[in-house]
Amino acid sequence: MATILALLRRGGRVRAGIVALTALACFGASARETVTIGIGTQNTTTNTVTGGIAIKQLKLLEKHLPRTGKYANIDFQLDWQNATSGPPITNGMVADKIQIGMMGDYPLLVNGATGQQNKGNETELVAVIAYNAFGAGNGIVVHKDSPYYELADLKGKTLSVPFGSAAHGMVLQAMQARGWPADYFNLVSQTPEIGTTNLQEKKIDAHADFVPFAELLPYRGFARKIFDGAQTKVPTFHGVVVRKDFAEKYPEVVVAYIRALMDANDWVRANPKLASEKVEEWTHIEKEVAYMFLGPGGIHTLDPTIKPLEIDAIRTAYGVLQKLGRVKQFDSAAWVNETYVKQAFKERGLDYAAQKLSLANYEVKGRDTVCNKPIAQPREAGEIWIEDGDIVPVSSAACVLQGVRHFQGAGKKVAVAYVIDKSLGIKMFADKAYYALGGEVVPFLLKKDAEAYAAKTGAKVATYEQALLAAGR
Repeated sequence: MATILALLRRGGRVRAGIVALTALACFGASARETVTIGIGTQNTTTNTVTGGIAIKQLKLLEKHLPRTGKYANIDFQLDWQNATSGPPITNGMVADKIQIGMMGDYPLLVNGATGQQNKGNETELVAVIAYNAFGAGNGIVVHKDSPYYELADLKGKTLSVPFGSAAHGMVLQAMQARGWPADYFNLVSQTPEIGTTNLQEKKIDAHADFVPFAELLPYRGFARKIFDGAQTKVPTFHGVVVRKDFAEKYPEVVVAYIRALMDANDWVRANPKLASEKVEEWTHIEKEVAYMFLGPGGIHTLDPTIKPLEIDAIRTAYGVLQKLGRVKQFDSAAWVNETYVKQAFKERGLDYAAQKLSLANYEVKGRDTVCNKPIAQPREAGEIWIEDGDIVPVSSAACVLQGVRHFQGAGKKVAVAYVIDKSLGIKMFADKAYYALGGEVVPFLLKKDAEAYAAKTGAKVATYEQALLAAGR
């Protein structure tokens, strides 16, 4: 303090210099800017896990956010906003309360079209979180005691679905493909939570929903799936959209987010069992259900590249909604922007063009210790999850059944077992499958598919319990 007073007693030039330095210091201290990034997530939608809750809980975005250059004086504040479906996220983006959002294909289309119709609020598709090339993920379930086994059985019945969701789009597409009129079902809008309760209480005949509910409700023991999105043969995916103005102002932030997404994908693939357990901890979606989507050979493939089949799916969705007068003009070419995801790949030293061409998922591998053979055909393999224990890979559905019997005989409880549907090629719970038993054991999700296969081959259709008994002979 004495030194400062001495300086102040000197000439005005010194005093002026000190005042200037003091002002500069004060200005520097107040020059930092706080930028809030609203991120719209769907925590219970398993396919968005690596785009949302995993990034948040593992603090992956903080790891990649830019800190130098024009960002040197910026403090980023992350505002995570969870929703149960896409439409609320789109509303938040239009209000500029959400800058980065994630949702399924039909909501993505509506998001893009809404932005294009509200100048200054345009959005861009910048990356994909997860996809299925044939449409699996959405589905329709009935109560387990229902007499209905296929979509046509629901004529005139009450079918609920979250309007505006990917599952709603699946229902509309399936109806148009079959030439059914708009009143074929008594279609009502219900959220996943309400639809679940009403189905359990038998207040509705069926409920259509997006991932993971068509698998979750049967797993919980009161529902049965009768239609899977894979039957439409139209790809489905969940993607990342950003406000265009935000991306143009902070492009490095968008790249940072995509790099965080890629880190989350790597985290899942490195230890899918642990990842599924953490998903259950974070979202209360049972780990066995999360694993069906995120584990090896899972229903959806984690891949941030934007593939032509996904854009074709958006165009198909546009055609469906346009026929119904639910969406106006939409320019998909102006909406898709691969700049940021390409840069993220470049920074990681990866080949974007090569990955964009690939449809490969990571698969079940290793040695089948039940039947004592290597797993040579991953798309025929299965897995057995021992309660409070390991997940055991097996080479075939027959070996899954034998393994379940073996572990049960050894006093071990099987939490769940997985097989691959022969017709649709998707992972499913072994105890929810129908089996064609003949020279081999062939699993099917849908009863009609098992019956058709049995009629051609002379096999016998069996339930899981019947197939399990046959495996012990």
